[in-house]
Amino acid sequence: MSNRYAIILAAGQGTRMKSKLYKVLHQVCGKPMIRHVVDEAGQAQFSKIYVIVGHGADAVRTCIGTDAECLLQQRQLGTAHAVRQAADRLAGLDGTTVVLYGDTPLITHETIKKLIDFQEQNQAAAAVLTARTGDPSGYGRIIRNGSGNLARIVEDKDATPEEKKILEINTGIYSFDNRKLFSLLDKVENHNAQGEYYLPDVIGLLVQASEKVLAYQTEHFEETVGVNDRLQLASAEKYMRERINRHHMKEGVTLVDPENTYLSADCTIGADTIIYPGTVISGETHIGGGCVIGPHTRISNCEIGEETVVEQSVLEDSWVGSHVQIGPFAHIRPLSKIHNQVKVGNFVEVKKSEIGEGSKASHLTYVGDAVLGKDVNMGCGTITVNYDGKNKFTTHIGDGAFIGCNANLVAPVTIGDGAFVAAGSTITESVNGDALAIARSRQINKENYALKLNYRANK
Repeated sequence: MSNRYAIILAAGQGTRMKSKLYKVLHQVCGKPMIRHVVDEAGQAQFSKIYVIVGHGADAVRTCIGTDAECLLQQRQLGTAHAVRQAADRLAGLDGTTVVLYGDTPLITHETIKKLIDFQEQNQAAAAVLTARTGDPSGYGRIIRNGSGNLARIVEDKDATPEEKKILEINTGIYSFDNRKLFSLLDKVENHNAQGEYYLPDVIGLLVQASEKVLAYQTEHFEETVGVNDRLQLASAEKYMRERINRHHMKEGVTLVDPENTYLSADCTIGADTIIYPGTVISGETHIGGGCVIGPHTRISNCEIGEETVVEQSVLEDSWVGSHVQIGPFAHIRPLSKIHNQVKVGNFVEVKKSEIGEGSKASHLTYVGDAVLGKDVNMGCGTITVNYDGKNKFTTHIGDGAFIGCNANLVAPVTIGDGAFVAAGSTITESVNGDALAIARSRQINKENYALKLNYRANK
């Protein structure tokens, strides 16, 4: 939609968080708060999004990337002063400007669009997003006139006993006629204890000028709550997690215990997948349909195909095909590629490796910097020895090769198609296809020698 603009205020340090990390960069369901707001604003189809930055400006810019333009507020002198930083970009333009906050990660694009539509359809100078709450203490109260329009906003500390009973509160989110907003920002004064310029004063100036100012009440108070400390961060996390989990369950995903399932805001999961308790799925993870995940599994930034089982394992930054079985207690480290119908069993670690279709590493195996073909069998206890103390080297294993138990494959080395490596071998040279490699000492039995060792306990 053209001529619609968003200004997101994100310049505060957030001292109540008691953190070295700037407030808007604290994560909710695996994503920084500011990213939640920018992403929702992006879905609201603004022609331009501006983020007002201050404390931690460089880190916030990095987080936002090219999805919005950042404008620096050198000194934090209040919300009206923050909005004024966009004057060079917006003053004098026709259209609508919405003011949002980088510490309200639960706001949705649906609510933003409803607020804008309400203001524009009623040709109002501004619309205030309001909400009802059972405990309005600390919030400004919405006072409506006989027509139901906004008469004034009374701050909690200034409210009379009767006004304190009002349950409709000001969320601090506004939609303005852009020209009228910027024409009044310079008229806002800072005659208050903090010496700051407050954006709600623009609403007061509009009402004094007999401009039409409306109050749009959202049904979802939780969306509007700001995060100022760790307690509120935990509350936002819980609400966002419930929202995400509800979405996936409505789309056909079974969450055995939703309260103990942790899904990122950016993950996708196919229908008929079952997620067991204790599972944490983070980042941009994409899981196909019919999978079984968990319990107690962590998956980060992975792509997983259809009908794959991942049990009590950790997967990071990797690609996994369909009909794969992983775990229990496996670790798929970054940059791994696991093809269809592969088995990676218990206590197997895969690092920066590719395992071809139908291959198996069933237990107690390390596959690092390796390329395995199709239908390879990795015996129990097999190690690809990829590191010489300075450099990493690659092991290549051809289709249909059989690696016996407790083998060491010292890279760089190639095992040809269909080759066999005998159990207990340490392979330092390449093995041709269909060859049998044996690299171990011949067994010697010394009769009665154990008696000389005298290690047995006296009886």
